[in-house]
Amino acid sequence: MDHHQQQHHQDHYDGGENDYMRPEDDWDRDLLLDPAWEKQQRKTFTAWCNSHLRKAGTQIENIEEDFRDGLKLMLLLEVISGERLAKPERGKMRVHKISNVNKALDFIASKGVKLVSIGAEEIVDGNAKMTLGMIWTIILRFAIQDISVEETSAKEGLLLWCQRKTAPYKNVNIQNFHISWKDGLGFCALIHRHRPELIDYGKLRKDDPMTNLNTAFDVAEKYLDIPKMLDAEDIVGTARPDEKAIMTYVSSFYHAFSGAQKAETAANRICKVLAVNQENEQLMEDYEKLASDLLEWIRRTIPWLENRVPENTMQAMQQKLEDFRDYRRLHKPPKVQEKCQLEINFNTLQTKLRLSNRPAFMPSEGKMVSDISNAWGSLEGAEKGYEEWLLNEIRRLERLDHLAEKFRQKAAIHEAWTDGKEEMLQQKDYETASLSDIKALLKKHEAFESDLAAHQDRVEQIAAIAQELNELEYYDSPSVNARCQQICDQWDSLGVLTQKRSEALQRTEKLLETIDQLYLEFAKRAAPFNNWMEGAMEDLQDTFIVHTIEEIQGLSTAHEQFKATLPEADKERQAILGIHNEIAKIVQTYHVNMAGTNPYTTINPLEINAKWDKVRQLVPQRDQALIEEHARQQNNERLRRQFANQANVIGPWIQTKMEEIGRISIEMHGTLEDQLTHLRQYEKSIVNYKPKIDQLEGDHQLIQEALIFDNKHTNYTMEHIRVGWEQLLTTIARTINEIENQILTRDAKGISQEQMNEFRASFNHFDRDHSGTLGAEEFKACLISLGFDIGNDAQKRTGMMDAEDFRACLISMGYNMGEAEFARIMSIVDPNRLGVITFQAFIDFMSRETADTDTADQVMASFKVLAGDKNYILADELRRELPPDQAEYCIARMTPYSGPDTIPGALDYMSFSTALYGESDL
Repeated sequence: MDHHQQQHHQDHYDGGENDYMRPEDDWDRDLLLDPAWEKQQRKTFTAWCNSHLRKAGTQIENIEEDFRDGLKLMLLLEVISGERLAKPERGKMRVHKISNVNKALDFIASKGVKLVSIGAEEIVDGNAKMTLGMIWTIILRFAIQDISVEETSAKEGLLLWCQRKTAPYKNVNIQNFHISWKDGLGFCALIHRHRPELIDYGKLRKDDPMTNLNTAFDVAEKYLDIPKMLDAEDIVGTARPDEKAIMTYVSSFYHAFSGAQKAETAANRICKVLAVNQENEQLMEDYEKLASDLLEWIRRTIPWLENRVPENTMQAMQQKLEDFRDYRRLHKPPKVQEKCQLEINFNTLQTKLRLSNRPAFMPSEGKMVSDISNAWGSLEGAEKGYEEWLLNEIRRLERLDHLAEKFRQKAAIHEAWTDGKEEMLQQKDYETASLSDIKALLKKHEAFESDLAAHQDRVEQIAAIAQELNELEYYDSPSVNARCQQICDQWDSLGVLTQKRSEALQRTEKLLETIDQLYLEFAKRAAPFNNWMEGAMEDLQDTFIVHTIEEIQGLSTAHEQFKATLPEADKERQAILGIHNEIAKIVQTYHVNMAGTNPYTTINPLEINAKWDKVRQLVPQRDQALIEEHARQQNNERLRRQFANQANVIGPWIQTKMEEIGRISIEMHGTLEDQLTHLRQYEKSIVNYKPKIDQLEGDHQLIQEALIFDNKHTNYTMEHIRVGWEQLLTTIARTINEIENQILTRDAKGISQEQMNEFRASFNHFDRDHSGTLGAEEFKACLISLGFDIGNDAQKRTGMMDAEDFRACLISMGYNMGEAEFARIMSIVDPNRLGVITFQAFIDFMSRETADTDTADQVMASFKVLAGDKNYILADELRRELPPDQAEYCIARMTPYSGPDTIPGALDYMSFSTALYGESDL
């Protein structure tokens, strides 16, 4: 591989701080590393990796093999970055290896590194070139990029650091990271600069690179903990050592000697202090020199300004004035700037001295700021006197030229006024002007005529002054006479041109007034016609929304009436176009160059014709749309009738069934089992009616798809039918459930069929609204009818039975209770505090009052009998008197007895009896 190819391959990995790799096409052109470079990179990169991996207790032997599964690569990145990577895959399959390598590459990319052409597959496949490129990228990012020396970083910063450290060594010249290190003196110099006791630098020879390199490598490995990353034979035997290998090894020296930077910092601090002193001394010298130069210039200038010898000619005096102006314009401003800069420098110097704790600066004798200000004041005084003298002398000489100057001034003013006037009067701007523009031009021309008359006096004054100069034999009379004659000739020409322009403007005004009237008439008739056409187009294109045949028939009638107006509208269109044709005829006959369009309207004949054609085109389209909508409304009417026919049958059927169920629940025909059988048969007949509901749903779906929102043929909507059907199903199910609960209550409480019938008859009698529930007042009346003495409540007709009424009712039934007990009973009868009592709650209450039920006291007394009248019972006694499962049930739940007469194994049957009933026992 020649040098050019080597350089190309070496540069292949190089890049800026954030772009370590070249574009992909450059990478692919050179697929193989130089063998010598590859060998150096393998050794260097392997040693660099191991210097970090050994911190984690491992190392690599073959750089392209040991990183293939990605595990050690991820470990390396964790060691050098101090961060945790994602959990690696422990599988042995290729997909697991690629996943691990991708995690490592993603972590590198997250650090701002662009990886070009380096993919996980190449690393897993053991591609040496790609693996070395990846390791070099890691070295650049984590070992070289963060190197910063005097505002330079990465490679440039590392190179500058090497140059600074080896500068005192005359036989070392570091310019790059390849051939500058071949003789080994650069490595030895870096070590000797920081650790002079490790190398006897004076004994090293430039012509013995092997000894120099091996010495540096051995010392670095032994004393500096820098592993041997290079072979002296490879470096000496290669024309151009590998740059990346050298940079990697040198960066290890940089990090090893980073502590030596403290000495540099101290030296920099000293240099900074010295630089401040040097700068202050330079400012003092600059002030002294600038003050001396400025005072010397003032001393030379004041005598020149004090010279008052007059000149005899205007030219000479003007030269003096010009010299003075040069002084003011050229010579004095720099000195003003110098004086200002002198004061600024003085103040800046004093501030710097104060901030750096130095004594204040005292200028030399006569060079204080006040001395310079005094000298400058003397200069200003002399300057003012000289200027006044010059002006007086010039005024004296100017009087001699006053008359000639007056002529020139008046002539110049007149010529400035007439400049461009001839061109203005000759322009044909009126040929393309509108009527309003013509009127404006006429007014402007009248103003010009007045201005022209006013300038007549100035022309006469110019002629008179020229005559006077001729009589006084002014030296420049010929030029004055020629200028005066030119002014008079031009004045005569302006008069002729003014008259011609006035006539042309008046003639054009009359033609445009005629056209303007026609324009106005066109606008007056075109505007309403245009609005009519726009309204017609809007109506014809308007999307109509109708819901009945009557509405679409009304639209059709209105459309026919509109079509009848079209012939008359066409006549109006022809008349409007005729006005426009008349205007065109005038323009063509009198060669009027029209500028712009009709000022009264933006409507033009082309637009009128286009809209008229659009109207004629939309009429048949509207006809077709109306026909199609009429057909759609006929179909919608059919759907309405189809739905109504079914809904008018289903709705009443549901209502009838609801009433029948209500009667079944009230009437008492047969036993509860008979009623339950009847209701279940009734439920089956209702469920069999479901297909008709589904068919109605299908018709309703068609109505919704047709966007039909009303139906005059029925008062039922699908929502009504659905709610009624759901209520019907709910009612039959609830009624069946009530009968089932009544059967359970009857069987559980031992209520006879006759008692159940009596309770139902009383409940139905007082359920006057057939709601299936009793209000408080109805419940009270029902209890009275069954023999309960509730108390006299005739004077309170509130429509409900309050807590006191119900308590009185219970007391009349034999209950004696306090407030807490009464509240508990009310919570049982009406647990949700709704103010109504259902039949089931009524049955529960009545069964509790009429049935013979066990109580906690009765159970307790029974246990006492089994216990032989003791206050406790033994487990053996329970097993002897009760079935085995019930005996064990009691033993497991009874607590030990703790009374005074207790014995071992005694059980508390009293607490157990109370717990069996809890607070549910009345």
